[in-house]
Amino acid sequence: MPAVPSQPGPPVPPGGSTVPQAGFGADQGVPPAPGTAPRRTAWAEGVDRLRAAATTEPGRLRIIGAFLALLVVAFGSVTAWQMTERSAAADNVLHSSQPLSASAADIYRSLADANTAASSGFLAGGQETKDSRDRYERDIRTAAAKLITAANSSEPGSPSARTISQLNELLPEYKGLIERARANNRQGYPLGGAYLRYANEKMQHEMLPKAEDLYQRENQRLSADYADAKPYPWAAIALGLVALGALAWAQRRNYHRTNRVLNQGMAAATAASVVVLLWLTVGHSVARAGLNDSYDHGVRSLNVLHDAQIASLKARGNENLTLVSRGAETKTLADGKTTVDLYDYNFDQDMKTLTKGLALAAGLADDQPGEKPVQAATSNMEEWKLRHQEARKADNDGRYQLALDKVIGAADKQPTGQCFDGVDKNLTLALTHEESEFQRAASDGLGAMTGLPVGAAVLAVLAAAGALLGIGRRLSEYR
Repeated sequence: MPAVPSQPGPPVPPGGSTVPQAGFGADQGVPPAPGTAPRRTAWAEGVDRLRAAATTEPGRLRIIGAFLALLVVAFGSVTAWQMTERSAAADNVLHSSQPLSASAADIYRSLADANTAASSGFLAGGQETKDSRDRYERDIRTAAAKLITAANSSEPGSPSARTISQLNELLPEYKGLIERARANNRQGYPLGGAYLRYANEKMQHEMLPKAEDLYQRENQRLSADYADAKPYPWAAIALGLVALGALAWAQRRNYHRTNRVLNQGMAAATAASVVVLLWLTVGHSVARAGLNDSYDHGVRSLNVLHDAQIASLKARGNENLTLVSRGAETKTLADGKTTVDLYDYNFDQDMKTLTKGLALAAGLADDQPGEKPVQAATSNMEEWKLRHQEARKADNDGRYQLALDKVIGAADKQPTGQCFDGVDKNLTLALTHEESEFQRAASDGLGAMTGLPVGAAVLAVLAAAGALLGIGRRLSEYR
């Protein structure tokens, strides 16, 4: 057989040793021999070890224990997260957004009432009472203080912050116009009426719309907080049911393999999970009922009553301005032919709004303390309408002083001012009652969630520990 020629090797340097070529040798790693599979990744080897462990009972128990612990901890974590968010939203409803909404309504009311008091004082001329002057000054101070509070609570650069800044600029301008109107009125100059009408236009067309815009924004913020606080935590509830199902399956499996009815660790884990799930479901249901009650019998009534009170204030201001302008401001109706006094027309529109508002408030009142002042305000309003008609008849007949007496006169003249004061007083009583109803219901709703996020997290950790201990007890039987 012929000899096979040997393959040429690397050159041999002096000294007799060979120099490994680049990429070869012990230090660089030897390439796999032909036909040999490459080494598998660590992940694949880990999966193989896990699969091998799952073929033995101790390995399966370890996997089950880890799964149960992870599932229970996830249940507790999601519960704590969702209930923390809902609790924070409910706290905002009670301590932030609703008080800010009420403050915005107070700003509107104070501005409208100041305008009404200013027009009443103007009609009295030199006979302006101290009470009327004090009422105007008090309303201006209240509006300024509420604007400061709202500014501190609003986010810098937000639309609400810009609106508050604009109102702060307009308020001194309005006060200046009122003082000019008073000064001219005391001296008998007709220019005083022009200043008062200009001040009223600034209030009606600039300040009150901005105050209403602020009020609407705060109401939207309140509605958003309710929307965040009331939805059921479905993710947490679903995880809780899955966790309980897994724990029940693990205990059933344990019973079939060992014939032992009770595993103390897993029983404790199940009990803790049941407590969390029941606490979550019942607690949030009670909280949701309280929040719904606070909205239906608190916020809704407050909004309607605020609107009714604002309508009464605007009606009173327009009634006064009807006598101030004495026909200087008119409005042409939709038919294009009929012309009416602008302020008397606005008075009629405001009274329609007030009538609807009081009817709505009476329907929302759910107890006698809330219903009684609304009924009294309605009675005052009906009398106001009758007296207003008498005052308008006197003015149209050329008896201006009689009309004036029937609007701002003494009590024996049966002025419309008495009826307005009755409406305003009774609406304030109704607002106070509904505010307390809101506080009670919203506090109950928030209280039902107290401690739930922390309690759920603690119980979930205990449940996970119980599951691991229960599995550990079984593993100890194999040692």
